[in-house]
Amino acid sequence: MYQLKRPWIWIALLGRMALNGVRETGTLALFALSGFINVFYPPFYWRIFLGSLLDIGYLSLPVVALTALFSGGVIALQSYTGMSQYHVNSAIANIVVLAVTRELGPVLAGLMVAGRVGAAMAAEIGTMQVTNQIDALKTLSTNPIKYLVTPRLLAATLALPFLVLIADILGVLGGFTVSVIKLGFSPQGYIAATMNAVKPIDVTIGLVKAAVFGFLIALMGCYHGYRSRGGAQGVGAATTSAVVAASILLLVFDYLLTDIFFAK
Repeated sequence: MYQLKRPWIWIALLGRMALNGVRETGTLALFALSGFINVFYPPFYWRIFLGSLLDIGYLSLPVVALTALFSGGVIALQSYTGMSQYHVNSAIANIVVLAVTRELGPVLAGLMVAGRVGAAMAAEIGTMQVTNQIDALKTLSTNPIKYLVTPRLLAATLALPFLVLIADILGVLGGFTVSVIKLGFSPQGYIAATMNAVKPIDVTIGLVKAAVFGFLIALMGCYHGYRSRGGAQGVGAATTSAVVAASILLLVFDYLLTDIFFAK
C-alpha cells in the first residue's frame, strides 16, 4: 500500500511547490507594481528619496570605484596573456572598453550595491516590520508602500546608472594604467584605440541595464524586509534572502537584456 501511495506523494509535493512559486511570483509582481504606481500619486516623500539617493549613490561610490578600477586592470592582464600568443595585442584596448561598458560595469556595480544597499534596506524595513512600526504607519493613515518602498525604488533606479557611468570610466582607466605601466603600451596609441572602440550605444545599453538592476535590488531589499517575520532571526533571514535573490535576478536579467540588445 505504501509503495502505491509513494508516487502520488511526490506529485502532490511538486504541485504544492509549483503553486507556492506562482503565489510568490504574483505577490512580488503586485508589490513591485504598487511601489511603481505610487510614484505618480502624491504625496511624495522627498526626505526618504534624497536620503536613499545619497546612501545608494554617493556612499556606494568608493566600493564600486575600487571594484571597477581593479577589474579593468585584471581584464587587461588576462587579455594580454591570451592575445600575445596570436600577436594581436592591439585588440586589448577594444576588449577592455567593450567588456567594461557592456557587462562588467553594470554587473559588478550591481552586485556591490546589492550586497551593501539591498541588505541594509531589508534589515531596516524588516526591523520596522517585526517591531510593529509599519502597523503604526497604517494607523496614522500612511501608506507604508508609498512611504518606505516607492522612494527607495526610484532612488536606486536613478542612482545605479550614475554609479555604472563612474565604473565605466574607472574600469577603462584601470585597463589603461596596467597596459601602459606594466605591459609597455603607448599611452597615445591605447587612448586612440579606446576612442575608436567605444560606441555610445554600448554605454547607453549598459546604463539601461544599470537602471533595471537598481530597481531589482531595491525591490528585493524592500520586499523581503517587508515580509520578514519572527524577530531578529527573521530579519537576518530576510537580509540574506534579499541579497541572494537580488544577485540571482541581476544575473538572469543581465542575460535577458544582453540577448535582447546584442543577439542577432
